[in-house]
Amino acid sequence: MAADRTTMKLLAKIVLYMSSLLQLPFISATGVVWDENGYVLYCPCMGRFGNQADHFLGSLAFAKMLNRTLAVPPWIIYRHHTPPFTNMHVPYSEFFQLEPLLQYHRVISMEEFMEKLAPTYWPPGKRVAYCYDAAAKRSPDKKSCPMKEGNPFGPFWHQFGVDFDKSVLFPGISFSSYYKQQWTKKFPPSEHPVLALPGAPAQFPVLEEHVPLQSYVAWADHMVQEGEGYIDSLLIRPYVGIHLRIGSDWQKACELLKDDKTGPHFMASPQCVGYNRNTAIPLTKNMCLPDLKEIQRALKLWVKKINGKSVYIATDSESHSKEIEQLFKGNVKVVSLQPEVAHVDLYILGQADHFIGNCASSFTAFVKRERDVHSKPSSFFGMDYPAKKKDEL
Repeated sequence: MAADRTTMKLLAKIVLYMSSLLQLPFISATGVVWDENGYVLYCPCMGRFGNQADHFLGSLAFAKMLNRTLAVPPWIIYRHHTPPFTNMHVPYSEFFQLEPLLQYHRVISMEEFMEKLAPTYWPPGKRVAYCYDAAAKRSPDKKSCPMKEGNPFGPFWHQFGVDFDKSVLFPGISFSSYYKQQWTKKFPPSEHPVLALPGAPAQFPVLEEHVPLQSYVAWADHMVQEGEGYIDSLLIRPYVGIHLRIGSDWQKACELLKDDKTGPHFMASPQCVGYNRNTAIPLTKNMCLPDLKEIQRALKLWVKKINGKSVYIATDSESHSKEIEQLFKGNVKVVSLQPEVAHVDLYILGQADHFIGNCASSFTAFVKRERDVHSKPSSFFGMDYPAKKKDEL
């Protein structure tokens, strides 16, 4: 028995040693063990899903850059027009699988972090907030991070029962890789084990260098099953999927294009005009807010090119289903679900035989990135043939 115990102790030491070499948190039989390399927590508090997805890719890259485990936050779904008019916080795994992310870097769901690790390693009384000194100036005392001021910040942290006990301010360093050494020197995990940030440690739109991380974002099995069910029952292949971002709020946003007030880079437009400001092509009104004439023109082109049998419309407003049915004289089936969960639209658009999106929309950007991963063709309203990236040539 003594020999067995000695053997078990030796094996445990070997596992711990190998774990440290691989820079992975040691996984015990009872659950997740604390990662001594530290953690990154943040609130996905800018915009709806498309913006949150852009920020997620950048945050994943930031955590890898600092060699800290990323606590993957839930998605925030706003219900401004639906009772009870409160935000929904939906775990990442409700829509996507966590496991594929581990192929790139260490992650843990924020729910699991708060349940299994926070009570011991990040308990009340030791919860430190980190933010720019400029952000702290918005707080009443001018020296505390405004982590829970307003919506969605307050409700996000409140759902996890988090109150912050102290603030640490940082001036003059951004989240880019250029500042890696400054981050690691200023905030070593031995002294700052959890970097809790008021927003994502990332830029919007997603940096070009982080776009390939989309390949690690994989749909949850039940989302695949639901999406394929709609495709099989409602659509006839080949089908064209389109994203109409034409709601009143978007109309106001696109008004800024008048008199070239924004330049070519406006919201998610780098995805189609190019990331280099010096060589970016002009962003036109039809690329931001296509009118019915442009919608019909683009659809007619691509339905003919792929011999399309049906059209799927995802929209935040009017679907123009009747006008599109009339355009094809009833020979092409037109479907618009307008589901309560927009991720159904995302999945169906991602599986289309051809996709036409909105150049400036981050919702479109998610679809376009996913399709690029699987080498599926896409275009934009006002841009039938997007320029290929250097690595695609």
